Amino acid sequence: MNFHSILLQPIISLLAGILILVQPALLNYIVAIYLIIVGVLGLAPHFLQ
Repeated sequence: MNFHSILLQPIISLLAGILILVQPALLNYIVAIYLIIVGVLGLAPHFLQ
């Protein structure tokens, strides 16, 4: 399967939102991981050229 960052970001956001609702103590970790993933996906095309 070929996932693009356009498709991956909403899926990650949805999963993060569900996890935050279930366990609010995870908020800091989920936000940090989300930001790292979005940053890596945003920079990946520039490094893969």
